Amino acid sequence: QVQLVESGGGLVQPGGSLRLSCAGSRSISSFNIMGWYRQAPGKERELVASIFNGIMTNYADSVKGRFTISRDNAKNTVYLQMNSLKPEDTAVYLCRARNTASVRDDYWGQGTQLTVSS
Repeated sequence: QVQLVESGGGLVQPGGSLRLSCAGSRSISSFNIMGWYRQAPGKERELVASIFNGIMTNYADSVKGRFTISRDNAKNTVYLQMNSLKPEDTAVYLCRARNTASVRDDYWGQGTQLTVSS
């Protein structure tokens, strides 16, 4: 088991930047996919960004060129750098850790709120 704790959310103006962090309670090196998802009120949860094997990244079209996902196994942490934020980025952002070799190794954090508003 691993506990994932997101942090770094808050209120930011349009055009601003913020970095989210997702810290694991133990090593995350066994999880070959780490991802950031978001869920806005009344909308389904959607994948924002993922990183596979620490190298291959994937982004939702809506955030390409603005968001960057990275992981630091030494710190048991995954980051989401968000630039040029828009009001439509407002949502709860959740972290996910998954090991594709084991369906049981699939964990979610509780989420952190991001609000983009002037």
